[in-house]
Amino acid sequence: MLGGFTNRVAWVDLTTGNIEYKGINEEHAKKYLGARGLGVKYVFDNGPDVEPFAPENILCVMNGPLTGTNVNMSGRLAVVTKSPLSGTVADSHMGGWTAAKLKWAGFDGLVFSGKAEKPVYAFVDEGQVTLHDASDLWGKGVHETLKILRHRHGADCDGMAIGQAGENRVRFACWLNVNDRAAGRNGTGAVAGSKHLKAIIIKGDKKNRPAPANKEADKKAREKALAAIMAEENITSPRKGGLSVYGTNVLMNITESIGALPSKNSKHAGFGKDNAEKISGEYVNDHILINNPTCHACPVACKKEVEVKEGPFKVKMESVEYEPAWSLGSNCGNDNIDAVAFIIDLCNDFGMDPIELGNVLSMYMEASERGFTNGDGKLAWGDAHAMVKVTEQIAHRLGVGDKLAEGTARGAAYFGHPEISMTVKGQAIPAYDPRGLKGMGIAYATSNRGACHLRAYTPAAELGVMPFGSLKVDPLAWKGKGGLVKIFQDVHAVSDSLDLCKFSAFAQGMDEYTEQYNAVTGMNYSSEEMLQCGERIYNLERYYNNLAGFREGSDYLPKRFTHEPSTVPGSEGHVCELDLMLEEYYEVRGWKDGVVPETKLKELGIIA
Repeated sequence: MLGGFTNRVAWVDLTTGNIEYKGINEEHAKKYLGARGLGVKYVFDNGPDVEPFAPENILCVMNGPLTGTNVNMSGRLAVVTKSPLSGTVADSHMGGWTAAKLKWAGFDGLVFSGKAEKPVYAFVDEGQVTLHDASDLWGKGVHETLKILRHRHGADCDGMAIGQAGENRVRFACWLNVNDRAAGRNGTGAVAGSKHLKAIIIKGDKKNRPAPANKEADKKAREKALAAIMAEENITSPRKGGLSVYGTNVLMNITESIGALPSKNSKHAGFGKDNAEKISGEYVNDHILINNPTCHACPVACKKEVEVKEGPFKVKMESVEYEPAWSLGSNCGNDNIDAVAFIIDLCNDFGMDPIELGNVLSMYMEASERGFTNGDGKLAWGDAHAMVKVTEQIAHRLGVGDKLAEGTARGAAYFGHPEISMTVKGQAIPAYDPRGLKGMGIAYATSNRGACHLRAYTPAAELGVMPFGSLKVDPLAWKGKGGLVKIFQDVHAVSDSLDLCKFSAFAQGMDEYTEQYNAVTGMNYSSEEMLQCGERIYNLERYYNNLAGFREGSDYLPKRFTHEPSTVPGSEGHVCELDLMLEEYYEVRGWKDGVVPETKLKELGIIA
């Protein structure tokens, strides 16, 4: 078997309690790499017609071949399933140490099917998985659940759990681990809740870390990659680069300055300089930061632990990231960083995606402002105390929270105004306005898991933070963005399948990824062959979606971005020219209006 793999996946039937252990299909591993790629292959083979909440849907927790090794930034796993939010194939990734512990416990992945009669959790240790009664944990938040399980199985255990949102099938519920790292998007926690799977607790020993196939090549490849991460020219540079010093929220003031920070449900492409500053990474660093934790094998330490010591939003939590600071801040007209931190912590405990939550709340705010809510109450812009109350209602499906728990798109449809839903394929947008960052427009539209910045992180080029400033493009230009997005999508499919942190792309490229992969696995891929693996994975996802009903016309943007020009400096007068970029994108992809032709599937070896 290839190096880096344990060659062991647990297939857990929650209905019967039967657990079968299988190896990794080596040909599949070579074609789809691992983590995201292999997880998508499993979901694809399970069939596209399954309903997300049906017992037949599978939930895959997958490591990559580099996960848990000495490779820097290799502390991630992928949770892969059919999404109850978007109806697409979906993968969501988690940092911290959970992934490394799973590898050290002897597993490349855990695949759950069926539905347990009563709540259960899985205990993973030394190549074995056992199921245990979780009835006493049902109804508890993530934090208390994991605290109890670590007390029960040992403080050296890691683990991940769902909270009340997952139990109640909030369509954007997620998994959180002991470090409050989330597999955040697409409702993977709701799928777990539908299966009565409360948690996964893992006891893994570092002595079981897989050895590279080629130790000398591994040492050389890691040194080269680390030098790029450490270089002062790069945003990743520990304690020097912006990502390390201010965390992901270093972007708040930057996106505001170029007219690309969505505000008040994207009615505006900016929040105002003073308002944005109050929820920025710089402000967090100066006022509430207390620690800079990190993940397995990562020198960057982009996480920001904060503490609000007094007032109604008193909290100690990890971590104030850019996306939730935007979604619960600028997007809701809220400049109170204490409240933002408090609500993020609520999301962490309820097990709920704060990006989707902020969009749900801002949609509800616009509906309230425009008189669309009828008898379902109202929520005013920036009312932080009311935001807390509605968040709690959503997690427990109480009152209007029951409708909002269905997600932004379904919630807007319930109010009779789907046009105020800033969503693509049912999933809400993240923190970049396509009128000010045109690449994100085509990236949102063509993302296989619904609106997403992590399928193709074009701001790396549009904001000029590529390795050593190697690529800088005009954020307001549309021409060339279709081709740019295709490349980013393929590269990120590779890193997600290895599974390396997405921020590694701020310092490394395909050469570094390929060299590290070859050294660990023993393969001898060229960079071009690795990139084709990413293209294959992206096309397999698109093929699944096509079979699931996402065909011509499924790649779109809310009209707010294509028909309502920006009114803020930096992007004033601009709309997102999606149609022009789509034409370019489909040409470089070799697709026909979003559908993968048989010739492309054969070319990539997806079908014979």
